[in-house]
Amino acid sequence: MLLLVTDTSGKDGFVGLVRAGDEQPTSVKVIEEVPLAGGTFSAQLVPQISGLLGKHGLRKTDIDAFAVVAGPGSFTGLRVGLSAIKALAEVLHKPIVPVSLLEAIASSIIWVAGAPDRATTVPFAVALDAGRSEAFVGQYEITFVERTIRSLRPLSECLLGLQALQKLVKSGATQCICTPDVAVADALRRGLDTVQSRAIQHQARPRSHEVAALGVQKLKAGETVSPEQLDANYGLRSDAEVFPKPNL
Repeated sequence: MLLLVTDTSGKDGFVGLVRAGDEQPTSVKVIEEVPLAGGTFSAQLVPQISGLLGKHGLRKTDIDAFAVVAGPGSFTGLRVGLSAIKALAEVLHKPIVPVSLLEAIASSIIWVAGAPDRATTVPFAVALDAGRSEAFVGQYEITFVERTIRSLRPLSECLLGLQALQKLVKSGATQCICTPDVAVADALRRGLDTVQSRAIQHQARPRSHEVAALGVQKLKAGETVSPEQLDANYGLRSDAEVFPKPNL
């Protein structure tokens, strides 16, 4: 299965070609990823897609599905990126898998504190800089069995002030907050004591491999949308909209 993966939700973005399921159902292998410079998504995205396909001897009709980061993030970047994918998917009649950037970070997490010895479920959160002392926040539960991550369950996505996010740590509502944004990590640590600040961890922003891996899971679960249904998550919508029911 050939996936076209895109992320235009941040200051910079990328487009990637990924092979999925060639070795095993959930395996993904990045053929190539090309960076997209911020502020030029509208000029770069379609030519880069065409260039990637041509470079590897592929045609648009070889694409089996689109995995696209649908937010939260930049209004302009998401609008440009999602519009291009909508047009391609409509012409090619191929499914679209919208991926939450927060969930992609959560799914690729390396549990830095060390997995517990006993089977247990741990609450944690992922945060992205939203500006104005706010963050896009995803809350999750992660289940460990014999020091191995066995399941990840999304609970909610919302927009929170950094002080409210700190309270999640202080109250014990979350045991860890992971963020790819150094500014968010530094701001959170300034409001916490030495022990609490250890709960703030840096996590790399997902790239093609991580987005595709989550996209394959969603594709197999039937969580696809039509071009008309694809919509951006700017971080201000309700949980029901952020976590829609799969198509039946």
